[in-house]
Amino acid sequence: MPEGARVGGRVVQQLPNALYRVELASPGRPQVTAHVGGESGLLRLRPGDTVEVELSPYDPGRGRIVGRRNGV
Repeated sequence: MPEGARVGGRVVQQLPNALYRVELASPGRPQVTAHVGGESGLLRLRPGDTVEVELSPYDPGRGRIVGRRNGV
């Protein structure tokens, strides 16, 4: 599976089924629905946390949270 672009973002809302609504820092794609993937599956995320999201190459409205970013 080809990897998508990685973009910074901020968790806006925690959704059911371990999904999160993430507001992206890049223009043109304001929000995506993302899940925590891979070894990062044990991350505890709350609204306001800054994260790094790998966007899906097949669906621009979905992504995978690959890590938490330090700082604001």
